[in-house]
Amino acid sequence: MRYALKVAYDGTDFCGWQVQPNGYSVQQALSDAAKSAFGEDVIFTASGRTDSGVHALGQVCHADIRTDIPPQRLADALNCHLPQSVSVLASAAAPEGFDANRSAKKKTYVYNLYFAPRRNPLKDRYSQHIRGATDISALNAAAQLFVGEHDFKAYCASRSQVKTTVRTVFSAYAEERGEDVKITVCGGGFLYNMVRTMAGTMLGCASGALSRDDIINSLSTGSRNLVGKTMPARGLVLMDVDYGFDLFGEHL
Repeated sequence: MRYALKVAYDGTDFCGWQVQPNGYSVQQALSDAAKSAFGEDVIFTASGRTDSGVHALGQVCHADIRTDIPPQRLADALNCHLPQSVSVLASAAAPEGFDANRSAKKKTYVYNLYFAPRRNPLKDRYSQHIRGATDISALNAAAQLFVGEHDFKAYCASRSQVKTTVRTVFSAYAEERGEDVKITVCGGGFLYNMVRTMAGTMLGCASGALSRDDIINSLSTGSRNLVGKTMPARGLVLMDVDYGFDLFGEHL
């Protein structure tokens, strides 16, 4: 039977979602838990691969598992064998033909920042420290330039291998609460390092290091010289994956 799972994880000590030869991944942690719980080798397929150090609150994956456990209790069976840094928040029977990756309609990421004179160790695990202050209006003005269908070649890591670098961003905006700032981006799909580079470019515009024209030209030319730096992974969180229907329903 195919199951869908909503997974949260602290990505700090993982090499990313996907199984890697040089580190421990979230996918491996789930496979190990399934082996302990059900005595079989299980492959978990995610909505998308998060990079090393990136966190998730709403990653969705699917797996084919032979068990008589009620679908909504599968989460508990796996959580008994998962490390503290990973938790299955919800589980459900997947609808016919469901694929966590191919069926996804929208994904929402948040990049967390805090602006302060000095570093706060209680925030550093999940947020990027920036000295001083920022112009939230300038951040939002820059964010709006990304909305729509564009070629994000300039915002993709050079080693990424994809058929096309054209992506659609449905919304992008920044919110400020005290010294904390959240940059939220919702799109149909994202390139490797895309959101982190968008965040760095927005910060560059807010600081005056980059201009509105730089962003516009980066999207039309694909020039990496016109964008900001790729921000550290620790500030990025995969918040939600939308499939166009309520996948987990009341079992959340």
